[in-house]
Amino acid sequence: MNKQRAQEIASSPVMANVTFDGMPVYIQHVDEQGETARIYPLDQPENEQQVSLGSLTEH
Repeated sequence: MNKQRAQEIASSPVMANVTFDGMPVYIQHVDEQGETARIYPLDQPENEQQVSLGSLTEH
């Protein structure tokens, strides 16, 4: 996923269909310099992780 689209999704009040390793996730924050995003699985909000933007897919 590109940086700009990830930022749009993170700042939008509308839920986007984004997955990480096939798992639906919520994007909390995008680090534009590091090209990473802080995400968590929709069913496990306590399981935050920092991942590469390239590993996120929008459906």
